[in-house]
Amino acid sequence: MSRAGKITRRALLFGTVAVAGGVALGYYVVQHPHDNPLEPRLEPGEATLNPYVLIDAEGVTIITPRTDMGQGAHSILAAMVAEELDLAWSDIRVSDGPPSAAYYNAKVAAEALPFAATDDGFLARNARAFGGSMAKVLGLQVTGGSTTVPDGFDRMRMAGAAARQMLIEAAAEVTGVARADLDTRDGHVVTPDGKAIAYVDLAQQAAGIAPPDEVTLKSPDQWRYLGQPMERLDIVAKSTGTQVYGIDIDLPDMLHATVRTNPRRGGVVRGYEASRAEKMPGVKTVVSVTGGAGVIADTTWRAMRAAQEIDFDWGEAPYPADSAQMWTQLEASFTESLQDSRFRDDGDVEAALAQAADGVLEAQYRVPYLAHAPLEPMNATARLKDGRLDIWASTQIPMYVMATAKRLTGLEAENIHLHNQYAGGSFGRRLEDDFIAGAIEVAMAAEGRPVKMTWTREEDMSHDFPRPMAVSRARGAVANGQVAALDLSLASPSVSQSQGGRVNQPMPGPDVMIVAGAWDQPFAIPDYRVTGYRAQPMVPVSSWRSVGASGNGFMHDCFLDELIHAAGADPLQERLRLCDDPLSRGVLEAVGEMSGWSGPDMGDGRGRGVAFTLSFGVAAAEVVEVSQTDSGLRIDKVFVAVEVGRVLDPVNFDNQVKGAVIWGLGHAMNCELTYRDGMTEQRNFDSYQGMRLYQAPHIEVRALENGDTLRGIGEPPVPPAAPALANAIFAATGKRIRELPLNRQVSFA
Repeated sequence: MSRAGKITRRALLFGTVAVAGGVALGYYVVQHPHDNPLEPRLEPGEATLNPYVLIDAEGVTIITPRTDMGQGAHSILAAMVAEELDLAWSDIRVSDGPPSAAYYNAKVAAEALPFAATDDGFLARNARAFGGSMAKVLGLQVTGGSTTVPDGFDRMRMAGAAARQMLIEAAAEVTGVARADLDTRDGHVVTPDGKAIAYVDLAQQAAGIAPPDEVTLKSPDQWRYLGQPMERLDIVAKSTGTQVYGIDIDLPDMLHATVRTNPRRGGVVRGYEASRAEKMPGVKTVVSVTGGAGVIADTTWRAMRAAQEIDFDWGEAPYPADSAQMWTQLEASFTESLQDSRFRDDGDVEAALAQAADGVLEAQYRVPYLAHAPLEPMNATARLKDGRLDIWASTQIPMYVMATAKRLTGLEAENIHLHNQYAGGSFGRRLEDDFIAGAIEVAMAAEGRPVKMTWTREEDMSHDFPRPMAVSRARGAVANGQVAALDLSLASPSVSQSQGGRVNQPMPGPDVMIVAGAWDQPFAIPDYRVTGYRAQPMVPVSSWRSVGASGNGFMHDCFLDELIHAAGADPLQERLRLCDDPLSRGVLEAVGEMSGWSGPDMGDGRGRGVAFTLSFGVAAAEVVEVSQTDSGLRIDKVFVAVEVGRVLDPVNFDNQVKGAVIWGLGHAMNCELTYRDGMTEQRNFDSYQGMRLYQAPHIEVRALENGDTLRGIGEPPVPPAAPALANAIFAATGKRIRELPLNRQVSFA
């Protein structure tokens, strides 16, 4: 787990060789280091020691090139560098840095590979290394897939350690003291006689020193920050309302704008009539944008009011017009021609079902489209002036934004400057850049003035790229009080195909996301098959927190729970019996201990359900307890156990897990995105409600650190939440619910 010991300079430069395990394939594919993107942008008095460390007269700035969307990315990445660089926590400054291929994410491709997280074989290891190599070659600077911590853990610490060694070398040159006799403390190099020389006074000297051939990282017992509770760098600003998000950008001479585009995603605009809007107070102009029109005004409110006065002639949707037709098309996808994958095919399922003495259990499950609906609606500020484009926005895909800006303006990359901002939530929505493209289009008509483009909540909801709807058809059999066979077929539109197409990044081969959280579960069922079917594209879809596993966890685990009930077995004990992965068994055992599990029936209208999903390499188990009340079902307690290898910040870890549980439960209870006449019927939070504050249960979290691989935690607690709740409802009421949201069949207090 900890990489204490020597890491070579070549590994620091190449990245993938060290992070992915040093296989030969990674070495040959990744031959050249990326240039340090900070060097061309240095101001007088600034020095950079590597792509992650910038020093000026005011101190050290750590480049944290993953978008902070509330998950604490900046703080944890800064802590990795500061740990090795010996910075005082109070002195840390952070910056997203410029978009650059040097900040590629070597881990993000792993989830797209058809290898289970429990597979540590030669082929799996080499495939992951190759994926990391290709991410470097392609320059995939992406925030997502719960990869920020796993991807940064080695690289950021190495950057800090290398910078520290260069500063010590500079101090040795300045003082004449041997390097071995120098130490560092809180942003200073310290001489044997106690003299402290600030890093800022050594930066220029250090910048002229070649990076070290090897660095030695601290062992965990030497850590000051990592593994300890941290005060996040943004906590004071967020607690006092002074944190600046993208929507808060305020520039001199700034105009404001909004856009309205065809609410039928992908439909054309045949024309529009804007004379009323153009005459409204504060309106500067109405401009055409892709799919509709934008209004530029002196305030956001005036722009939004004027936009409502434009009469549009919208084209029809290029997909089935209403939800009923979509479900019909989706349910017709279980055909040989649309089969996309069969990564799991153990035993002989057909023979086992044909010979099942106790008959075959069959069920169909459905999960709906879901919106991302972050609290901060989509927005971006852009200024095109004197051949230079500046963009202020929050994005998870900065390099793709640069490509979009280049396409729209014709400018070269060196004349495009993206200033990535804190995001008020994303959940995958900012993996798209359509809202930034709209801001650039209106800015091109603003004669050099900055324009802040803000979507209305209704525009935001109706123009989401939702989590796809999905259907499963399941068959299974039991024998001698045990689960004996499980055949699960899953159909949904392809996120990879839809999302990849919009960024001109084709995704060859099967889409693992269609079956994620189902095919790779660590259960040794004798006859066990999972088949994925790629439905024809309908509404354009995108990544949503935990992607395919978000729905598949519900459909897989609930049907497994049905089989266990049919077998007359205990839900927790049978999962434990079936589980063939020691780390996964550990979380099941832990959640049983935490909850005092003694069976699903708790008496007096109370019940509990257990669920397990392995996703993003993280084994997560949850127990949900519910009770029947006069006003509906109440969720009383949730117990969560997860295996992540190592926890770097216990406080933020706890917050992330609890937030994921609330997210998963709230959407399971209440949320769906439905369509009529090609348009979403849910346009604001009044019709798309998550969990209310008074409904929030007590949540107890336990982190297990038995694995030898460090994992991320932003998404894995989401998939087990819905099935644990549905299984608890069955235990309390006897009602087996096979479709989300659950409020279609039960009421919640």
